[in-house]
Amino acid sequence: MSLTDNPAGVPLEPLLPLFHRLNREHFEGSLVRDGLPLVSLRWSDGRMRRSAGMYRFGRHSDGRELSEIVLSRPLLDPLPREALLGTLCHEMIHAWTHRVLQVQEVHGPHFRARMAAINTAQAGFVVSVRHRYPLPGEPRWLARCPRCGVSAPYRRRVKGLACRACCERHHGGGWHASCLLEFQEVA
Repeated sequence: MSLTDNPAGVPLEPLLPLFHRLNREHFEGSLVRDGLPLVSLRWSDGRMRRSAGMYRFGRHSDGRELSEIVLSRPLLDPLPREALLGTLCHEMIHAWTHRVLQVQEVHGPHFRARMAAINTAQAGFVVSVRHRYPLPGEPRWLARCPRCGVSAPYRRRVKGLACRACCERHHGGGWHASCLLEFQEVA
């Protein structure tokens, strides 16, 4: 992947060298076959503002296989390099469970075991299931969990949103109305 410029004109770090390094260090080279990555990599075009990264798979409209990691330029660009490494590695674990293990899970046991192994093996960055990177722009809403009291900023109200941590802790991971977030407008 070549350097892609962000709107401010500062070059973003190329993802392919980081991918190959992390693949060697934490995935035993399994995300590359015949010298080519099993997934494509790219920075978002600037519209991805709610999630730091994503792993997508399926089919293109012409039938070709789709397997790609997309990282958010607006969220990751202003953050330290450790945020980029942690996010890229997180998405690589998704690609590894899907493409190498051929297991359909989101943040299940295979994901969590690989995440724990990577975090134990190095101290340069942290891979987590959820991260709280600052959202670009001013948040309009503050969502608060009535059970644990944890608050998070949001740019818009989201109907039916519940605290994931409390749902996992008190209801076996299933959505429950007692964990429904309360939105308050930021003054």
